[in-house]
Amino acid sequence: MKVFREEFGEVAGKTVTQYTIQNAQGMSFSCIDYGCIITKLLTPDREGHFENVVLGFDSIEEYQKYSSYFGAVVGRVAGRIAGSEFELNDERHVLPKNEGKNHLHGGPQGFSHVIWDAVVMDGKDESGIQFSYLSPDGEEGYPGALQVRVTYTLDQDNQLKISYHALTDQTTLVNLTNHSYFNLSGNLKRNVLEHILTMDSQQFFELNEVLLPTGELLNVKDTPFDFRSGRKIVDGITSQHPQNVLVGNGYDHPFLLNKRQSPEIVLMDRVSGRRLSVDTEEPSVVLYTSNMMKDHFKIRGTQAGKYIGVCLETQGPPDAIHHPSFKQCVLEAGQVYQTETKYRF
Repeated sequence: MKVFREEFGEVAGKTVTQYTIQNAQGMSFSCIDYGCIITKLLTPDREGHFENVVLGFDSIEEYQKYSSYFGAVVGRVAGRIAGSEFELNDERHVLPKNEGKNHLHGGPQGFSHVIWDAVVMDGKDESGIQFSYLSPDGEEGYPGALQVRVTYTLDQDNQLKISYHALTDQTTLVNLTNHSYFNLSGNLKRNVLEHILTMDSQQFFELNEVLLPTGELLNVKDTPFDFRSGRKIVDGITSQHPQNVLVGNGYDHPFLLNKRQSPEIVLMDRVSGRRLSVDTEEPSVVLYTSNMMKDHFKIRGTQAGKYIGVCLETQGPPDAIHHPSFKQCVLEAGQVYQTETKYRF
């Protein structure tokens, strides 16, 4: 395994460092200590050509100006919290509003916008980067001091593992995910409309007009949300299903995973021959097909815009604190939050 470090830029007078890890097969990933952002992920196509398969930038300034959470860890709570407030142990907590009246991805200064401490873990069969951050009590309105660790590990079998760990001194909310946008064509040669997604899920969460869960789970059968036997992303873009139209013609929906098979999620691009399989300990995944992405910037020379990437955000159900029937994201003092997702190419 090879490990490289280089200066990536500066934020508020602090140096941002980029780390790159490469295995013996030539696969590599790069990440920075700002937001734990995965900046590049180089994997081979069927001819053995290595190309980048995630959206990202080459400067910290671009991430700050344009990024739709490209490659970042988001938290304390991924997704939206209705009304930017919640009640915990009979106490009301008010959060900053950063999407209309709602709170999104941990707030405007969430985990995706801070510099984390980093430690390199260099081994023969796998190497990684362990990021850590102490979120103080009251940060972005959340109660409790939260000590968080996120570890990225690459092995010799072309598997990237993301492990999350957190401890709190007060009862709080925690629901972390990585927000990478995948495009398996390589170096953004094509959009993701012809990508084929297979997913072990028979239910998805219905959304309301501001993209918050209504509390209802809908059956995927006979809808463009049925990925159990595999279907192209384009099916949801051309669909007239009210839920597809609601999110800007595409997908921005949480799916409940069945947990009956491994891998639970497979994304494939037939042209390049690349195949990504995802296994997770999380109960659900948010599928987002970049329906809302603007086109006023470029991503390493390629024009940004709709359907240029697909997110597979493994996590607990969004806005669970307002839906008692959902798996909750409440972390008690002294409890350990621990979860893992594996991406294999």
